[in-house]
Amino acid sequence: MVQHGYTPRRSAGLAAYENVLARAGLAPVAGIDEAGRGACAGPLVVAAVVLDQAGIRRMPQLADSKLLTPAAREDAYGHIMRHAVDWHVITIPVNEIDGFGLHVCNVEGMRRAFAGLRTAPGYVLTDGFPVRGLGSPALAVWKGDRVAASVAAASIVAKVTRDRMMLELDERYPEYGFCRHKGYVTVEHLRVLDELGPCPEHRRSFRCVPEPGHLQVEGE
Repeated sequence: MVQHGYTPRRSAGLAAYENVLARAGLAPVAGIDEAGRGACAGPLVVAAVVLDQAGIRRMPQLADSKLLTPAAREDAYGHIMRHAVDWHVITIPVNEIDGFGLHVCNVEGMRRAFAGLRTAPGYVLTDGFPVRGLGSPALAVWKGDRVAASVAAASIVAKVTRDRMMLELDERYPEYGFCRHKGYVTVEHLRVLDELGPCPEHRRSFRCVPEPGHLQVEGE
């Protein structure tokens, strides 16, 4: 972006990066983000969302998904579905996370989410770290879900999708409380893990997840 002579203005809010890229002739912009990286249970979900300036103006409720209430995320998700130029979501199951490692799955998930788009964006913004092999010019943005509309939209789509999946897992494994902590490491979650051991949806490669068969047997 520097080579085009443009700099994002803070006064533009979440649209700053997209405005700069549009002036440089690189619209529409795709944002990519994930949900579930820090969880010890459940899938990793990665979303790619393509926004243009008109769509961003129709979505004033965009924000980092972690800063929104569940109800606000659902509302924002609905607006994204209506006004985004394009979007695509992929899920990476627990066995792949354990087999290949979290970071490898995260990077590959971003590539797969981007590859699933039907629209060819002019530029790609990724949250946190660079991703090679996308086939389009890209920029890694630190805390991108808080400073770029397209990344914020991707974070919302990924988070809402994953939360819905965790609610379904809660119905299958109600004793673990997935409906409350969504698979993240909490005091409640660790206590149940210590008492019951892991279920098939726990990431066995994570240190906080005990070995299979670890159970507190009555009388021991």
